[in-house]
Amino acid sequence: MSSSHAKDSSFLGGRVPPEIEAMSKNLKDVDQDMFRKLLKAIVSSLEGKDCRASMTSIAESSTVPQERLSLITSGMYRILFEAIRIPSSSLKPEAFKEDLRELRIPEDFISDFASVVFGSRRAALETVTSQNDPHLPTLLDFKWRVDVSISTSSLARALQPSVLMQMKLSDGSLQSFEVPVSKFQELRYNAALILKEMTDLEKRNILQIQD
Repeated sequence: MSSSHAKDSSFLGGRVPPEIEAMSKNLKDVDQDMFRKLLKAIVSSLEGKDCRASMTSIAESSTVPQERLSLITSGMYRILFEAIRIPSSSLKPEAFKEDLRELRIPEDFISDFASVVFGSRRAALETVTSQNDPHLPTLLDFKWRVDVSISTSSLARALQPSVLMQMKLSDGSLQSFEVPVSKFQELRYNAALILKEMTDLEKRNILQIQD
C-alpha cells in the first residue's frame, strides 16, 4: 500500500489529531509491559469503569515522567475512540495497522491496538461509545390530518386547507406544527429530490468502499 493511499483512507480523517501526534513522539523508552498496562486501563475507561487507581499505580511504578505519560495516555485513548466509532465493515485490520505505521508506532504496539479494535471486546466498546455520543431524540410516532380554517383573521387564508402534523419523540415530548398544502407538496418534492440525489451519489465509484 502506498503512503498516499494510506493517508487518503486513514481512519483518523485528513488530519492527525494533535494528541495522537504527541503520543507517537513520546513512546520512546515505553516497553510493551507498560504499554499493555496503559491499554488495559484505557479500555476499562472506554467501557465506563473507574480506572483512576490503575493509572495512579502505573504512574507510581513508571520511570517515564508524568507529563509524557499523560500525553501517551491521551493519544492512546483517542486512537481507540476514533477506531471504535467506525463500523468494523468499513475499517479493515490491515488498513488500520498501516495507518498506525505511518505514525511510526512500534509494530508490537500496533498489534496490541488491533487486538482491542478487532477483538472480542469490540461489541461492548461500541455500545458504550454510541451511548456517550451526542444525539438527538428519535421519532416514535407521527400523526397528521388535513384541516380547513373557517374563521381566520387573514382573508387570504380563509377556507385554505392546511396539514396538521404531530410528532412523538423518544424523549417523551410532542411537537406539533402546521403547514399549507402548497408548502407540504414542496417539502414532499424536495425530500424525493434529495433521496434521488443520494441514490445517484451511491452509484458513483468515488463513494464506493474498496476492500
